[in-house]
Amino acid sequence: MLSMRRPLLALACALAALVFGSQLATAQSWPQRPVKFILTLGGGSGTDIGMRMVADRLSKIWGHPVVIENKPGGDAIVAITSFLSANDDHVFLASPSSAFVHHPYVQQNLPYKLADLVPIARGWNVLIVIAVPAALPVNSLKELVAMAKAQPGKLNWAGTTGAIDFTFAGFLKKNSLEMARVPYRNPQDAANDLATGRIEVAEASLATLRPQLQAGKIKLLATTASTRDPAYPDVPTVKEAGFPQLTLDGLVGLFGMPSTPSELRERIAADFKKAADDPTIKERLTATGQTLNLGGPAEFTKAIDEQRATVAAAAKDQGIAASQ
Repeated sequence: MLSMRRPLLALACALAALVFGSQLATAQSWPQRPVKFILTLGGGSGTDIGMRMVADRLSKIWGHPVVIENKPGGDAIVAITSFLSANDDHVFLASPSSAFVHHPYVQQNLPYKLADLVPIARGWNVLIVIAVPAALPVNSLKELVAMAKAQPGKLNWAGTTGAIDFTFAGFLKKNSLEMARVPYRNPQDAANDLATGRIEVAEASLATLRPQLQAGKIKLLATTASTRDPAYPDVPTVKEAGFPQLTLDGLVGLFGMPSTPSELRERIAADFKKAADDPTIKERLTATGQTLNLGGPAEFTKAIDEQRATVAAAAKDQGIAASQ
């Protein structure tokens, strides 16, 4: 019996070495043509700004152009289906994970599987804030909650898309708050309405709200980040404000297909980090309400799993079951 096992073991080792060698060769020879990043958001968004800067540097590292293709709309499904239908190891999805982690709870016939989107490189965090008009007489999240309880159904909040909306709806349910959701297709329209007082609350990226903040037309009550943002040290996190269920880090990164070899994932992640770890990029991201938070496949996967747990808790508060 032992004599039979030895040849089988040797064969298994040989096959493993062959597979590893093939993956290594693929990683070393890639890319062989232009690379494309499909974005779930439109031009001018924080994700778009950061990805274009990184793409420019990756073009020099890889020796091939890195093309950005914006495909906003459809609650990010337009971009995701475009990425998956390409079925190409030179095409990647560039997106905040908050654009799709809520999908199992809001899409009954989801046209893709969660396992189809494989985290490759974490780039940065988009700062998500809870803001109100400057004229609204509240200066903290607790004061906003008190006002909402005293005036049920009188306050409006901006609804766009994504896990940001989903967790905020869970927060309202958990705290027995009645606010009317006003849907917006374009987050910038919501920001403008917040500044004029047409709506009372918005949970959105600082990149979207920054012009209104600089003009003194809105004020920030809290950020949904795990820790305070260095650029806004006086703004507390939602956890510090007493509402940890709203914690949601705006993770932005690169996703590939399950068929992407692990060696290639690591190679792309290393190159992405090399391209993004640049003082100019850091300065530009900071100016648009974003913070570098570089990481490889394992770190990015872990962070997304934590985000999924937050969304699952919000779904439970709303009595919603996942479709997959």
